[in-house]
Amino acid sequence: MNRSNDFVVGVVVLGASAAILAFTLWLGQAHLGTTQREVVARFRDVGNAKVGNAVVIRGVESGRIQAIELADNGWVQVRMTLDHDVTLPHDPVVLLNEASMFGEWQAMIMDRSAAPTNEDVQRQLAEASAAGGGPLPGARLPDIAQLTAVAGHIAGDVSRVAERFQVAFDDHAARELRESIRNVSELSAELARTVRVQSRNLQQLSADVHGTLTAVDATADALQRTAMRVDSSTASGQVPRIIGNIDAASEDVRASSRDLREASRALARTQQRLDSVLARTDSVMAKIDRGQGTLGLMVNDPSLYQNADALVAQMRDLVTEIKSHPRKYLTVKVF
Repeated sequence: MNRSNDFVVGVVVLGASAAILAFTLWLGQAHLGTTQREVVARFRDVGNAKVGNAVVIRGVESGRIQAIELADNGWVQVRMTLDHDVTLPHDPVVLLNEASMFGEWQAMIMDRSAAPTNEDVQRQLAEASAAGGGPLPGARLPDIAQLTAVAGHIAGDVSRVAERFQVAFDDHAARELRESIRNVSELSAELARTVRVQSRNLQQLSADVHGTLTAVDATADALQRTAMRVDSSTASGQVPRIIGNIDAASEDVRASSRDLREASRALARTQQRLDSVLARTDSVMAKIDRGQGTLGLMVNDPSLYQNADALVAQMRDLVTEIKSHPRKYLTVKVF
């Protein structure tokens, strides 16, 4: 009976030892009976990476970090074991980053062309490559804490910009905005007056040109009739009179030509003034449409119109109140 109990106790002890050994091998990610390859990478800083973290290639877990050691010249070497059937990329680099929100890290082996274009990451890879030797170049990606700090800094900058914008758009800015609106209104009125004046000038010029063409046509008819009568007029002494008529007609043509040149010059000056006014107006309207200047801010921000509409409503209520109770607001004394 005692021997039987001893046998059972021995079996239980052996089974417990085997279970503990298997559990220990499982925790250590041991690979019994398989061949593994070792890869070493060089880093300036490994962050919170630890021994036992996973090694990932193209999204597949392919090994574990076995050791993290300090090296010369401020470098940190990370030794990793990979499965025997894993093929490394053509130009491999190693990136350390957080694998989850709970602080677990991992090492990713990828081709250098697939690495992030972040300036700090590329600088770390370039320094590790320039060191030479056998280890693969490595870099540490920004962790969640750093990203959160950057996001908080950006949010603070946005808040300060909003505060400065609120301070800048005060009563003085509103007065400047009203002054700009008044200036634009005056400019539009001046432009309308200029267009009306130039329109009348163009109509007058057109009438002058038409009259000049009519005079030229009449002169040509007169010359033609004169030419037809030259032969018959020479015998009766009408040639001097014909020559005099031709001289008078030539003088009329010269006068008409001078008038036409003056009208053309006036038209050119008028067109230049109109082009200048239109160019300035187009520049002002373009700035307003892009939201530049006080007027551009007013046009693109409906809050000023809403405030002005509320002010008009309040003024109407005040006028109605004064009409209903004039003695409350006005006092008339007769001496």
